[in-house]
Amino acid sequence: MDSVGVGVIGSGFMGITYSESVANHTEGCHLVAIAGGSRAPALALDCGVPAEPDVDALLARADVDAVVLATPDQDRPELTRKAAAAGKHVLAEKPMAPTIAECDEMIAACESAGVNLAVVKTERYRKITMKAKALIDDGVIGPIQMMRTVSAFPLPTTRELFADRQWMFDASGGGLFMGMASHNTDFLRWLTGREVVSVYAQSTTFSDLDAPNLSVMAQIGFEDGIQAHMWITAELPAPSLPASEVRFQVFGRDAMFDLENFEFLDVGKGESWERVYEPERFDYLKEPKSPIRLFPHAGVIQDFVDSIREQRPPHVGGLEGRKAVEICEACLRSAQSGQVVSLPL
Repeated sequence: MDSVGVGVIGSGFMGITYSESVANHTEGCHLVAIAGGSRAPALALDCGVPAEPDVDALLARADVDAVVLATPDQDRPELTRKAAAAGKHVLAEKPMAPTIAECDEMIAACESAGVNLAVVKTERYRKITMKAKALIDDGVIGPIQMMRTVSAFPLPTTRELFADRQWMFDASGGGLFMGMASHNTDFLRWLTGREVVSVYAQSTTFSDLDAPNLSVMAQIGFEDGIQAHMWITAELPAPSLPASEVRFQVFGRDAMFDLENFEFLDVGKGESWERVYEPERFDYLKEPKSPIRLFPHAGVIQDFVDSIREQRPPHVGGLEGRKAVEICEACLRSAQSGQVVSLPL
């Protein structure tokens, strides 16, 4: 296959992200059409491709080889089943689905149809996170012993987010917690190369927003005794906590590193700390098409496209996406029961 024809389902912020990534930042593919959402006609016009009237029309196109699901997570299981039945390869945004049961259905549908299923995990494709992973793989910090991660938003930002994305109130979806924590949990797994064996979590919503689990704290146990703590909240008072949008601190036997996705990567060893990397800056909301912002998304798309052309599984497939959902679901089960939850579920 010389070039993979890609259709994008969804026309919101992430629809823009993947349409632009496919059209201008990825090799071996081309954007064919866009469907889904009230903004699809305008986005398609901007990209110079047709806007199909509905998802079924897009899936019926013979020139669409693969689809990107830039939709609410509660819509992805049914869309995956439809796409697989139509013989289309599928790239699902994270979290791939609200529950592991739905993840299993998606995996089974794609396996039965003989098409690839990939899941978006941009943390694995950022320049700064790849440098952090190299610190572990190269033995700089020694064997990992402990980790801490936090993703925190101020409540005013969360209110704006829910006002703009009404689908986030839908109880059938994974909510803001799943959308945020599926990044953190996958990254911890990727860094350690270990599986989670236990979770103990507390969860609540402190504000008056009609949405569950807006603040979650979890203690996560990995294989080989590695300890981790995860704090996810969208309810901090302004101005929020500095350097806390997506932060990871990893402590090894010999050294440690402190990483904030958009600000710094520092290494502590011996008697001092050293800043080893500082990423280029951009405005996330005002510059959706910034090449700096799109770099990890283009990396995700590139592996998806390459997997199709090379007739191999994607590096981050359905099982990897399921693992992140499983840890998040274990957090919610633990918070509900007040008990430690053992994995696998």
